[in-house]
Amino acid sequence: MIRKIIITLSIFFMISTNLLAAGSSGNDSNGGKKTSKYDQAVKLIKSAKKLEKKGKTEKAEKKYLKAQKLLIASNKSKPNKPNTLNYLGFTTRKIGDFENGEKYYLQGLAIDPNHIGINEYLGELYVATNRHNLAVERLEVLKGCNCEEYDQLKAIIAGEKVSKY
Repeated sequence: MIRKIIITLSIFFMISTNLLAAGSSGNDSNGGKKTSKYDQAVKLIKSAKKLEKKGKTEKAEKKYLKAQKLLIASNKSKPNKPNTLNYLGFTTRKIGDFENGEKYYLQGLAIDPNHIGINEYLGELYVATNRHNLAVERLEVLKGCNCEEYDQLKAIIAGEKVSKY
């Protein structure tokens, strides 16, 4: 039931984004320069991850929904940027919509097959949806990166509890 409500809210935010696309992008403390929707979304995602780590999942979900809305707007104005698609996949997955999250990840991989973040997060999605063999494929792509994303995904595939920001 909660999942259906979250998905419905997601769809509502996606639709409302089209209506509010001309809205403000906000100011920050960098001399009055406007912060991009993408940058605002990344800030929300970082905050949501911290809340999630503290067990405040409802608050985190709200931030993920806000971030997703900003990312949809960002993707509309600057389409098909792998980093945007990565975070669109991430936020969509975090609110429980694995199917659409996977679509965003795959769209990003079509543009940049070696994108480290997308490969890691898509691997995590595959673990969460019990598709271990596909998660291992993502791990293989990351094998030579000498990066923490490889270690994180390897631990998740092995079933270890991983704490990550």
